[in-house]
Parts: sequence; structure tokens; C-alpha cells
Amino acid sequence: MRLRKELLDLPAHVPGAVGATAAVFKLSANELPFPPLPAVIAAIHDAAEDVNRYPQVYGARLLRAIATHHGVVEDQVLIGNGAVALAELLIRSMCSPGDEVVHPWRCFEAYPAVARANGAVSVPVPLRADGSHDLAAMAVAVTERTRVIVVAAPADPTGASITHTDLLAFLEVVPADVMVILDESYVQFDRTDGRIDSRALLPIHRNVVVLRTFSNAYGLAGLRIGYALARRRLVRVLRRVSTPFGVSELGQVAAMAALKQTALVESRVAEIVAERDRVVAALRDQGWDVGDPQGNFYWLPLGERSSLFARDTVQSGVTVRPFPGEGVRISIGEPEANDIALAVAARWVRRVMSPGEPGGFA
Repeated sequence: MRLRKELLDLPAHVPGAVGATAAVFKLSANELPFPPLPAVIAAIHDAAEDVNRYPQVYGARLLRAIATHHGVVEDQVLIGNGAVALAELLIRSMCSPGDEVVHPWRCFEAYPAVARANGAVSVPVPLRADGSHDLAAMAVAVTERTRVIVVAAPADPTGASITHTDLLAFLEVVPADVMVILDESYVQFDRTDGRIDSRALLPIHRNVVVLRTFSNAYGLAGLRIGYALARRRLVRVLRRVSTPFGVSELGQVAAMAALKQTALVESRVAEIVAERDRVVAALRDQGWDVGDPQGNFYWLPLGERSSLFARDTVQSGVTVRPFPGEGVRISIGEPEANDIALAVAARWVRRVMSPGEPGGFA
């Protein structure tokens, strides 16, 4: 028995680390620090009696709820086992062996991995110095073999976002037969002036597919529910090749319950944004260049010292997500946890600024 050789050297996905004890705060996975909404817990409890039954195969009730929420028709909505499963479906459906997927780098690691797993060629385009997409370079990277382009706003792991005007200008030069995946997993936290209005894009740019998730702002990461918004003809075809019963009944009812709790969701998001702004202001006062993070996380460009910094944070009481050789992504969590991360950052910025200090940068 032989696996395809391109699968053998694919890197494994690195999950956010969990502390050795419950006393260690988890700031490594961009999860909300709040428990599930009471209405969501009640919906899951009620639905638990029916887990011996299959869920709705394509999630018709959830499709209606999402369509109503976004002001689109149900035939424009596709649900899946998290946004990443939908990204895999899109790339698999668009790419033949040797076709290309253009994406920023660094980005969410699943995109290049999914491309390679499906026989496509990953074409990484370096981020700009501020951690944002270099849309001009991404446009230049498009070739006759390009089938998919990935754009994320806000971007994981840097948190940089994109304006509607800049994205429109980019889409104008992208060939109409190239799919553009617009990953909006963290859009609810985005306070960018002139931020993207993805709903307005769909009728104009029919090659755009918007990805959303219930994992982050809705606090349902453990139930794995994502959805795509796209043109009806595309959704009809994708639905045929998607995994049947791809979202559990518990996931579907939880998502429907969450969509009915708009005020509470927005209140929680506002609390995270306010805490993010507090933390970012403190980091800037310390001397860090953190760009303009618009997700529920921020990025410290620590380069080769990223793993050492992450080890220091664990010893101090929080876990973070290091990207060895590049930087560290730190989620916004409980204020106490954020303050621990700030204290570690304060120690490290002095080391960065004092090359002669033992353990500092050379």
C-alpha cells in the first residue's frame, strides 16, 4: 500500500498549546475566553436527545438562518465542518495536479497544506513589512496555472486587514476564472476604516467566495461550523461534492441559537476589541511595533527568538503560539492573562533593545 508521495512530507498542523495545569491561561488558539452563550448551551442540551439520528444532510434550517442573517438567498450558502473544511473543498474542486494556489505567507498553515495535499502547487507571496498582504505582488504571482487565490481579512497570524477599496482594485486585475477565497474568520473584530463589505462584492465579482466561521466571535470552536457565501451556481455544484452530513446536529442547532443572540455576541466582541486596544496600546508604550492588529490576537516579530519567548510565557503562566524563526501570535484572553503576556513582553523588549544584555539579540 502506497500513499501519494506528496503527502509524505506535508507538515502536520500545529495546534495551540495547552498548559500543563488549569492554572496556565491559554492564549495560543484565538479562542474566546467566555463560556458558550446560555441559549447555545440550552439548544445543545435539547438536541442531545436526538444524537442517535442523522443531522439534516445539507443543514437546510441553518442555511435559512445564515441567509437571513446576511441578506442573501439560501442557495448562496454552503455549510461545512469549519471554514478549513470548506477551503479544502474549494481547492479540491478547483485544482487539478500542477495547478497553483496563490496565498500570502505567512498565513493560516492549512492553505498551503491543503493545496499540496490535493496535488496543487502552493505559491507563497511574502507579507509586507507591516504584516499585511502585498496585493500587488500577489497579482503578479498569478499565472495561467493559477486556479485559486487566498485573501484573509483580518489575516492570521499578523492580524492585518484590508480596505474595501484596496480589495476592489485587486479583484479588477484578477482573471475572472480564478477563484478568490476571502477568509473572514475574524471579521467581527475588524475596526478598519473602510473595511471590506463582502456582501457587496458577491454580485459584482462572481469569482469571490467568502468564508466565515462560528469558531471565533460566536465561541463555538469545539463544534466546528463554518460556511461559505458564493454565487448560486457554484454552491449547487459544491454541495454535490461536499461531505454528506458534514456538520453535526449539535453544531447546527448551536449555530442557529447563536445567530439569534446578536446583541450578546456583539457585546462580547466589543469587550474583546476594547481589551485588544488596551493591550496593543501598552505594547506600543513598551516599544513594540505591532502593526494594526484587527483580529482577537496580535503578533510580535521575534524572529529566531520566538520559541524562547513562548517558553518564557509558559513559565510565567500563559501559552502562546510561536512560529519558529518568524514571530509569536498571542490571543486576547482574560485581562489577567493579557497582563501576564504584557509583563513578559516588557522584559523581552528590553532584551531586543539591548543587544549586549545576556540573552539579548546580537
